[in-house]
Amino acid sequence: MALPELTPEQRQEALKKAAAARSARAQLRQDVKSGKLSFADVLKKAGDPVVDKIKVVTLIESLPGYGKAKAAKLLAELDISDTRRVKGLGDKQKAALLERLG
Repeated sequence: MALPELTPEQRQEALKKAAAARSARAQLRQDVKSGKLSFADVLKKAGDPVVDKIKVVTLIESLPGYGKAKAAKLLAELDISDTRRVKGLGDKQKAALLERLG
């Protein structure tokens, strides 16, 4: 599948939109890291494009006390793929994560 040809204006607009999305996800991770938002608060925002597109492993790594190893171990124990995004979590997976992470 070929990529569509974009005009320079369309390309600039797409770049701005992508930068805004990255910035919003970075702010979400920072809010989780600082304690402004809990993991449960983030899951309650499911349906928001910023929340839906963030990887679960990245979100867990943002929690205080969790790094790459702990996050990977938790996802393995709960049988959740490390490439899973918040939007792709099932009800049972969300419940299991909330039980473990509070």
